[in-house]
Amino acid sequence: MEGVILDKLQRPLKDLRLSVTDRCNFRCRYCMPEEIFGPNYPFLSSDKIMSFDEMERLTRIFVSLGVSKIRITGGEPLLRKNLPELIYRLNSIDGVEDIAITTNGSLLKKFAPLLFDAGLRRITVSLDSLDDERFNQLNGNKSKVARVLEGIQVASDAGLKVKVNMVVQKGKNDQDIVPMARYFKENKHTLRFIEYMDVGNSNGWRMAEVITKQDILNRIGAVMPLEPVEPNYIGEVATRYRYVDSDQEIGIISSVTDSFCSTCSRARVSAEGKLYTCLFASKGYDLRDLLRSEESDVVIKNKITDIWNHRKDRYSDERAKGSNRGNSSKVEMSHIGG
Repeated sequence: MEGVILDKLQRPLKDLRLSVTDRCNFRCRYCMPEEIFGPNYPFLSSDKIMSFDEMERLTRIFVSLGVSKIRITGGEPLLRKNLPELIYRLNSIDGVEDIAITTNGSLLKKFAPLLFDAGLRRITVSLDSLDDERFNQLNGNKSKVARVLEGIQVASDAGLKVKVNMVVQKGKNDQDIVPMARYFKENKHTLRFIEYMDVGNSNGWRMAEVITKQDILNRIGAVMPLEPVEPNYIGEVATRYRYVDSDQEIGIISSVTDSFCSTCSRARVSAEGKLYTCLFASKGYDLRDLLRSEESDVVIKNKITDIWNHRKDRYSDERAKGSNRGNSSKVEMSHIGG
């Protein structure tokens, strides 16, 4: 790793979120609602999506600029053919200290052992309810809870450290906050609650549907008292809490009510090779054409450096101040993996 680059707000580039596909086998309401992402939706053709060679090359360039953590996202990343091969290749890059995957868990039973053998050690599973009826309503009737829980168990048995993400929406699944907390406390997996965010343009987000971090803490703390835990590192997105009667933790990702823009060190690259400097960005910068040209790694590295040096995104801060930027068109979360 040659050195760290800084943006306009003096935030370093440390994390790369790399999408390997824009497709998903779920149709979650807050991400890929069925009426928009239906059978005729124009997903990327295979020639538009970066190859593993291109992803490996691009990751090496990002690592040379200070990146040490990689998260593989989608869409649903386990839909990408031969994904364990990519994990092995990225994990072999000198300077990559941590690599993880975010998945809906539906294919984990099949792939978890292969991913572990490829060098993966951490995985995050999205699960928004333990109630089958609500879970089906939320995911477009694409999976049962048992299938995801079985995948989590297989992943854990294979040696993967598992975290679970729950997006909380008022009137949709907020009644599951305490049952989810209790279940994953007993099963010894860290559960992270995520405030419902206005990502993309398709989910019909309204502030009235947000369950705040404080509300989540109040509900859990009333039955299972919590105490705050110091962050693991600067820029950690989840605020951590520990149950006072155990060493089990929860986390809360509160982008809506408690912005963490000031410490954001994440770059996102979509499956077709566009670099986005914010989860709520309205445009991306094409790196795929550079990768497929005769340009050298140095040219691509300089391009990324220039983009990051000019970065000044602070969407959540601006939303909190009532900025009307929230009305602008934003990249869909399914395209860059959240």
